[in-house]
Amino acid sequence: MPLPSDSSPIPERLTVPARSDEVGLGGRRAVRWGWAARPATEMLPGHRLGLLTGGHDLCAALVQAMDAARSVIHLETYIFEFEGAPLTVAHALERAARRGVTVRLVVDGIGTGELPVEWRHRFAQAGVIWRVYVPLGRFGLLIPSRWRRLHRKLCVVDGVLGFCGGINLLDDHLDPNLGPLQFPRFDFAVRCAGPLVQDMADTMLQLWWRMQAVRKVRQREFAAAWQALKAGQAVGDFAQWWQTARWSASAGHVHTQSTHQAPPPLVDNAQARLVLRDNIWHRADIERAYLQAIAAAQHEVLLANAYFVPGKRILRALEQAVKRGVTVRVLLQGQYEGFMQYHAARPVYARLIQAGVDVRAYTPSALHAKVAVVDGQWATVGSSNLDPLSLLLAREANVVTTDVRFAQDLRQRLHQALEHGASALDGASLFQRPLSQRLLDRVAFGLMRAVLFLTGHRY
Repeated sequence: MPLPSDSSPIPERLTVPARSDEVGLGGRRAVRWGWAARPATEMLPGHRLGLLTGGHDLCAALVQAMDAARSVIHLETYIFEFEGAPLTVAHALERAARRGVTVRLVVDGIGTGELPVEWRHRFAQAGVIWRVYVPLGRFGLLIPSRWRRLHRKLCVVDGVLGFCGGINLLDDHLDPNLGPLQFPRFDFAVRCAGPLVQDMADTMLQLWWRMQAVRKVRQREFAAAWQALKAGQAVGDFAQWWQTARWSASAGHVHTQSTHQAPPPLVDNAQARLVLRDNIWHRADIERAYLQAIAAAQHEVLLANAYFVPGKRILRALEQAVKRGVTVRVLLQGQYEGFMQYHAARPVYARLIQAGVDVRAYTPSALHAKVAVVDGQWATVGSSNLDPLSLLLAREANVVTTDVRFAQDLRQRLHQALEHGASALDGASLFQRPLSQRLLDRVAFGLMRAVLFLTGHRY
């Protein structure tokens, strides 16, 4: 089956097979108790979606939205570095809190840890409420339960404007592992309005109140902990604000009292949904979304993933897609970031190349994207890598859409990177590397599986 070019027509509709076991409880009551907001396969219309490329674009869009906020800002991120472009976000949070906006910030205990002393004081004075998700504590990563991290990057402003993607709040030209970068980091996020923003708000608020409850328990304030848990069952101030807004699905926008106009979106009235991964009710939702899309592929599968060590199911799905005549292209991190990231992935690359997958390493800068496009009509942008940490342990969030306009825009950007910023990996060269390197590959892969075994997972 020939590969469609950038200008080739794309089938009008992607049919994704539904499975009966994927239909959740649904309904607002289910949301309140942490279950799926909607069935896992349900796409809803009436969204405005805008693709953001790189941290500079994300920070600028966040600042613009935060400066217009009237009620609530809720932000979650894995990494928050208080330098470069992210400083503008920190200042925007501070300004919003000073004018009476409820501002909540959650950062991960590994990715960020403690905030800088200066900004802890500034946030305290302004009224920004911030929390650290699962601080490492005395024994750190020696405790397997602490390997479950908050890796998602979400922001909701006033309950009507949301942000989701893979972009951390750190400077595009400075990488924690690679140091200074000549070119900006390759990464994506999506700005959205529509029904899925309510799902973002729900899941963020649930986590917030559960963290509050745990905090009170540790302080032996059990009555307060119970009240926090009960508060987490309700949508809270996001829903209260939502009632004051007037959603127009046909127009694809929200009418509010704010005079602020968001930047023009990429597409209007798009079908989309929020897909989550956690360690309770959504353990495999993101992986399942990928599997369904790959299984339905007829022409092309494009994947860009920073840390690509997929499990057996995704590997088999990609191999089967190639056997059906589907062109499968994978864009991966071309820089050496660490022992495990580099060596554990090599056996996987070799297997895919042998199966006929076009595997390419991105070399101009750091690649941090977690995106995919199938047949130019199904697309996802989110925080989840296709590796065991994301698929088995971390809290993740992806936006999935079947809007052809959005998918084609992302597809063109990926093709540009594949053709002009990446070099093809050769299977023979992987097998012909020195024996010491291949042994390191096996050691790293074995260590990864052993670590997962300690958490009760097989991969």
